[in-house]
Amino acid sequence: MFAEMSTAAVVVTAVAAFMAGFSGGAIFVRAAFVVEPLAQYGVPRTWWNRLGAAKVAGALGLLVGFFVPVIGTLAAVGLVLYFTGAVITVLRARSYGHVAFPLVYMAPAVAVLALV
Repeated sequence: MFAEMSTAAVVVTAVAAFMAGFSGGAIFVRAAFVVEPLAQYGVPRTWWNRLGAAKVAGALGLLVGFFVPVIGTLAAVGLVLYFTGAVITVLRARSYGHVAFPLVYMAPAVAVLALV
């Protein structure tokens, strides 16, 4: 649990969970700053809810990881894979100026893996 994690690991995990949950929730409420780029990249609307659910599940998995560490590790791996796919999607759409956005969301999940 928390006692076995460093302060840095707890903080970074909480930040990663917040960012992934926020990003997933933004898809569900159809926030323009998230769904407009998805449409521009050619991501089918039928995928949007699943993509949002994957991010929210990753966020919840990180939080569960405070109590069941293997779940948190798997959630972090899943989020890294998710955002790797997002980077690839942005690059395939030739929206090079947007590639930083999925990297910003991926960074805390990578940091979680580095700290656990």
